[in-house]
Amino acid sequence: MYLKEIWRYPVKSMAGESLQSARVTKLGLDGDRISHVRNRQGRVITARTHPRLLGLKGTAAIDPADLESIAGPGAHLVQDVSADRFDVLPLLVATDGAIEAFGRDSRRLRPNLIIGGVPGLSERAWPGQKLRLGNVLIHLDSLRARCVMTTYDPDTQQQDLTVLKDTVRRFDGELALNAAVDFEGSRSEGIISVGETVELL
Repeated sequence: MYLKEIWRYPVKSMAGESLQSARVTKLGLDGDRISHVRNRQGRVITARTHPRLLGLKGTAAIDPADLESIAGPGAHLVQDVSADRFDVLPLLVATDGAIEAFGRDSRRLRPNLIIGGVPGLSERAWPGQKLRLGNVLIHLDSLRARCVMTTYDPDTQQQDLTVLKDTVRRFDGELALNAAVDFEGSRSEGIISVGETVELL
């Protein structure tokens, strides 16, 4: 198996960026989901209620007018580098076999890591195991329950509710894996790169 793709989402609910390598800490990929959108009243805004956010490239230099046109007057970015910024765990791991079975654009699943060379739905037996990438250990906790965000096309933001219905019917509503990061030895960070070997422990 090998690391096929790395994806980082600098602003929660906005478009991701494909990386060739990334620094990893116990809080996942460096720079992942370090900002989110809040409205004038201070409420967190996500693509679940404002799917057009998925079409914005998540950077600190985002045009405030674009943000307000989607999330309303006074919408703004708030930085958050705490562990609480993640919906579940710091990483979401998907496999090429499961994505092929899914049969749709992998970006709908918003993974951080895509592992290549994985047959079929093998990932479904992985919860409780670990992946090793160099000195980085990834603890595979559980399958991810999918939500309405998978129903939006990542390019057009057009909604197709059959995506979620099909995911429920064929995969019990769960695809990809919630994961956490650890390290071998006394290290507290590491570098992962596309193409490197991945070992299932």
